[in-house]
Amino acid sequence: MTAKVRTRILFHSRHLSIYLVRYPEGHKVVPHVDMVSEGRLYKLNLVLVKPRAGGRFLCEKNIFNLAGRLYLFRPDLYQHRVSRIERGNRWLLSFALTRS
Repeated sequence: MTAKVRTRILFHSRHLSIYLVRYPEGHKVVPHVDMVSEGRLYKLNLVLVKPRAGGRFLCEKNIFNLAGRLYLFRPDLYQHRVSRIERGNRWLLSFALTRS
């Protein structure tokens, strides 16, 4: 049986959400664009733990990418995905900011 993604909501308000996410070995995130009902969505993702193999984040356009660990991007405009995690787990601290 494949392990499930575990998401813990650390903070949630109308404009800001903070999540701690664990992606298990074997998981991948298919290419997608995040939908928002209004405004602009920004995500700042900090990879706390990289998997030993796989689990690479790919985005059509980042605002910035710092050493493959810290990404700022517009998930509502640009397609993004995570390649299959071949070995280990991927831990992510994610900040989602919605602006009007």
